[in-house]
Amino acid sequence: MAGLIWTIVVVLFVLWLLGVAVHIGGGLINLLLLLVVIGIIYNLVVGRRAI
Repeated sequence: MAGLIWTIVVVLFVLWLLGVAVHIGGGLINLLLLLVVIGIIYNLVVGRRAI
C-alpha cells in the first residue's frame, strides 16, 4: 500500500512541476501541490506504525 501512495505522490509532483514549468493550470497547480504534501505527510504518519 505504501508503494502505491508513493507512486501517486510522485505522479502528482511531476504534474505539478510540469504545470509550473509550462505555466498552465492556475489553481490546479496549487491543488496538486497540496495533494502531494498531504500524501507525503500521510505516508510518514502511517509508515511509522508498528506492525
